[in-house]
Amino acid sequence: MALLEVENLDVTYATKQRPPLFAVRNVNFEIKAGEFVGLVGESGSGKSTLGNAILKLLLPPGQITKGSVRFDGKDLTTIGDEELRQLRWHDFSSVFQSSMNSLNPVARIEAQFRDVMAEKSNLSKTQIHEKTAELLQMVKIDPSFMRFYPHELSGGMKQRVALALALALNPKLVILDEPTTGLDVLVQKEIMHNLRTLQRELGFAVLLISHDLGTILEVSDRVLVMYAGELVEDAPASGMLKHPIHPYTHGLLGSYADPAAEEVEISYIPGRPPDLTRIPKACPYAPRCPEAIQICRQAKPELLPMWDGKAACHVAQFQWKDELHNHIRHSEEGPKLLDAAFSEATSHKAVKYEGEEVLRIEHVGKTYQRRVGLKKSEVNAVNDVSFTLHSGRVTGLVGQSGSGKTTIARLITGTEYPNSGEIWFGKTRVDQLKGRGIHEYRRHVQYVFQDPFSALNPVHTIQYLLMRPLMNYKKVNAEQARQQVRELLETVGLSPAEQFESKLPHQLSGGQRQRVVVARALAPDPDIIIADEPISMLDVSIRAEILQLLDKLVRERKIAMLYITHDLLSARLLSDEILVLNQGKVVEQGAAKRVIRQPTDEYTRLLLEAIPRLERPAHVQSSYVATAEPTQVRLDMPGVSNE
Repeated sequence: MALLEVENLDVTYATKQRPPLFAVRNVNFEIKAGEFVGLVGESGSGKSTLGNAILKLLLPPGQITKGSVRFDGKDLTTIGDEELRQLRWHDFSSVFQSSMNSLNPVARIEAQFRDVMAEKSNLSKTQIHEKTAELLQMVKIDPSFMRFYPHELSGGMKQRVALALALALNPKLVILDEPTTGLDVLVQKEIMHNLRTLQRELGFAVLLISHDLGTILEVSDRVLVMYAGELVEDAPASGMLKHPIHPYTHGLLGSYADPAAEEVEISYIPGRPPDLTRIPKACPYAPRCPEAIQICRQAKPELLPMWDGKAACHVAQFQWKDELHNHIRHSEEGPKLLDAAFSEATSHKAVKYEGEEVLRIEHVGKTYQRRVGLKKSEVNAVNDVSFTLHSGRVTGLVGQSGSGKTTIARLITGTEYPNSGEIWFGKTRVDQLKGRGIHEYRRHVQYVFQDPFSALNPVHTIQYLLMRPLMNYKKVNAEQARQQVRELLETVGLSPAEQFESKLPHQLSGGQRQRVVVARALAPDPDIIIADEPISMLDVSIRAEILQLLDKLVRERKIAMLYITHDLLSARLLSDEILVLNQGKVVEQGAAKRVIRQPTDEYTRLLLEAIPRLERPAHVQSSYVATAEPTQVRLDMPGVSNE
């Protein structure tokens, strides 16, 4: 008997004011004792809702409307609250998304362990202290940190404390929802390695929920793929990596590549998931699928066994039955694609463009004062950094959290001033600008923020948000501003513009919102754009789409771009030059291809080793190719929209 059995599960969010949203529909799977299972899907696919439903932690108006969740033979959907409380922590536990912020900020670490173990076990105070030390050592934290408060720990340490808390009472199942979100690549790798090691040693089962298929495939025994509230594939991780069954899984795999390869390419999935207030009567993925045939648009596929897994796909079922062989062709007008070419067809044209110097940073340093109790200390956030930005070129600034990347961006924008060194914009000394001078300078330097969900004021329309910088910096009248808003929206691929002008930010997808953020940065006609982790908050399926947009704008408008990231893959794809930053110092600098393929610094090698390495199937085609030279990308896929 399986440890966890989910059968025919439906979860619906229903209110009187809005139509019901069918977040999870007819989901079936099981997890065996000691098994490590990954659950992957885009934002809004229903994976977190499914995790909360299993734990019976759905918040109103969410409710299980059909099906059962059996844990060790007990149906969690029917047992009482008291029995459920006995099972939590003892039998199953959880680590939630951003759980580093769920620790009590006014309680020491030891006190938080004591609260759990004193309530749920018969251990003495001394035994609890010893058990806490043992748990912290298990997650590679020195027991002396049990006397610290959460704010005194790094993000990675807080996440490991949350994991140790989940393991405090030796549960049989641990459910982790996006446990590494917001952490840099080195910390992510450390936590995932730690989790996998503990799981093997202690024998508990894991359900790891994430949008990052690369991480899921690297650590899981088996992978579940969700799309639009439904399970579309269930297969062993090794088999999924070599032979993905469902076209959606093909598309997700196309978002990954080895940054150190001779030629690097990734792809994205055009279109958007369906509206879950209307239950699709056919395959929910058909509108985005280049392999879709007539039956895909008429009937819903069942999750059926094929090869070494299960999939809900008509085309795969035909192939499995040998009714159709190697290639599936479209019968309708549109792109004629074979196998799984999940990309927009592009042509690449290497362009050698040196560009004029736009900004020069010379031996810049920035020191912050830090007070701990009565003691003062200095933190060297940036130390003797020098580089230049050129028009029509992208400079990548790579490093883990706390390396000084964002501090450099603040120095360039004039929101912070360096303690040493000089910053030159043409013949203007930026680090000496004040008042009106700094305001005028900021017209030339614009910012693309990391989080498109919080970068836009939620109460204003897209038209209003784009008109403000136009009228503020370019001094145009309202009618001129409205016309330029339409031009900006068309420029960033939000077409026809009339469909987007009157919308509020929450009515757009993540990719569309980030396009609006880019449009706002373009509004004053800047010479420099600072893109600070612009794809880190987006689903992997659309990251290549935003990179392609940024590349196009840089090459066509001859903008100088500083691309800040901890992701070496996207840095390789977009950048002409890469600077690797560690503890405020540039430890490596050079052409993007050389830095990634032939790193000379040990820290750069560590960043490369932390990236999940996936050997994609040869038939997973791709569109966005990075070479040592800048690339010019042209979209050429009739009948398929960008969103």
